[in-house]
Amino acid sequence: MKKFLSLALMLAMIIPSQAIDLKKVKPVKNIIVLISDGTSLSAISGARWLQRYRDSIPNLNLDPYMSGTIITCNSDAPIGDSAPTTSCYMTGHRSRAGYVATFPPDKGSANLYYVDPARSYAPAATILEAATQLKGKSAGLVVTCRFPHATPADCSAHYYNRNAYDILADQMAHNNLSVMIGGGTSYLSDASKKYLQQQGVNVYFNDINAMRADKSNKMWALFGSSEMSYDIDRNETKQPSLAEMTRTAISKLSTNKKGFFLMVEGSKCDFAAHANDPAGLLNDVLAFDRACGEALEFARKDGNTAVIITADHGNSGFSISRYDVNDYSHQSLEQLFGQVAKYKLSADGLKDKINSMPFDSLKSIFKTYCDIDLSNEEVLLLVNSRGYDKSPMPEDLRSPDKSSPLYSSHISGVLSKILTAHTPFGWTSYGHTAEDVFLACYNPNAHQQLTGVNTNVDLAHYIQALFGMYGKMEEFNDNIFAPHATVFKDYEVNMQKPQNKKLQPTLLVKNKANGKTLTITPFTNILQLTANNTTKDIQLPSVITYVDRNDMFYLPKNLVNYLK
Repeated sequence: MKKFLSLALMLAMIIPSQAIDLKKVKPVKNIIVLISDGTSLSAISGARWLQRYRDSIPNLNLDPYMSGTIITCNSDAPIGDSAPTTSCYMTGHRSRAGYVATFPPDKGSANLYYVDPARSYAPAATILEAATQLKGKSAGLVVTCRFPHATPADCSAHYYNRNAYDILADQMAHNNLSVMIGGGTSYLSDASKKYLQQQGVNVYFNDINAMRADKSNKMWALFGSSEMSYDIDRNETKQPSLAEMTRTAISKLSTNKKGFFLMVEGSKCDFAAHANDPAGLLNDVLAFDRACGEALEFARKDGNTAVIITADHGNSGFSISRYDVNDYSHQSLEQLFGQVAKYKLSADGLKDKINSMPFDSLKSIFKTYCDIDLSNEEVLLLVNSRGYDKSPMPEDLRSPDKSSPLYSSHISGVLSKILTAHTPFGWTSYGHTAEDVFLACYNPNAHQQLTGVNTNVDLAHYIQALFGMYGKMEEFNDNIFAPHATVFKDYEVNMQKPQNKKLQPTLLVKNKANGKTLTITPFTNILQLTANNTTKDIQLPSVITYVDRNDMFYLPKNLVNYLK
């Protein structure tokens, strides 16, 4: 009997427990999803060691909730792009590189997963949209990139081109976001700003004091014309930390008795990894973890909030140690992390500093902000680099170094190369990578955390289950994003296209029997109804989109009721 019990115990330890039954997941009131963009697990490890060395704090805030990993990919490629990977988390559908919450076209045998050709280019509804439209919850986004960048846009906009910032930004402004805090003042159009203000949303540009003093429950606060600063470069009097932005968003969203959905992105972890910038990367990961601390503290006190912490994909192959680090197994904590702990600026911050001061101060700048004594070879690299405004070498006479495939000959790349060379760190690329990413979960309902190795679709379904939406997203999707040709098949439809191709078409739909006409423009939630020679605006709960590749508007099915 004892042998049988011992064998049973051993098997229980070896054989993984049954996967969580999503149909039995108890819904929660609030969900906070935190995404560290482009953050490989090695960067998490590096940040943790840096914090231990510098601050004598051995663990990250997210450490107690580490529960598994996520296989992240595109519909047609193992190496993920931020647009389709976060789209997958938000919609439950994989997509192609560059696609923002949009179904991809079918690539046949090139697909890794099944793609429905009938849905090509159609919008894919997000959990944020379901939360606001079906559950009456508030929604917010907190980022350090420009607000219509891939990850935040994935939550509340739809298009096949992640770089169509004007289209994405207009949708986000019209898609029921109670709180938006991040970068990108230049991306909010005057029309969208006016619309937000008409909806009772306070809008602030580069005004940290106004953000802090705001007592409303609806606020957009944007800092910087494009991205916000790396945390290591941040001027604390002008830009808030990611942790403060998260705390501010939670305080506003949590006033809704029906609950909220919040997505927080450590956006510039990805930027730093692309740049192979060790100081920018590790310090922004730590800034992200402090934001995780804010979310977790609220969730533990609230008792009805789930927190999901992950990355959308890996990036750059960051490593602690490098091929030329001798006797690496005996390198002390000081030897491995002492130098990066001395860095007071990112490569971008250093670029701005040396471009603002005369050339003869170059070495003193490096000594002051990096504790690096520049060698003559390093000075020569900088003097010959593109983008070094104070270089004594005329631009046309410079001979940039092109020997390293990982670093560009631009000043930013050269600075990253120098900063890395003085550490024991390494990089395998300047682009995305395909390894699994970390997953941390806090669920107030014991034993309902997502654990083990999961796909990005698995995580999406888990998030849906936390709001009681698992198995219901398809119907919701079909209701709010139906093709106009189907919705208005019984009516007279006329699409007017402007001569200026930069402008969007207008859809005119008429019921000949009663003369009622709908005038529909895409990427907003406002349309016009004309009846009895009177025109009035109709405000919808969801945005209307248009795709030029198939010449189709996607809009709510019930719009047809306005024509009856």
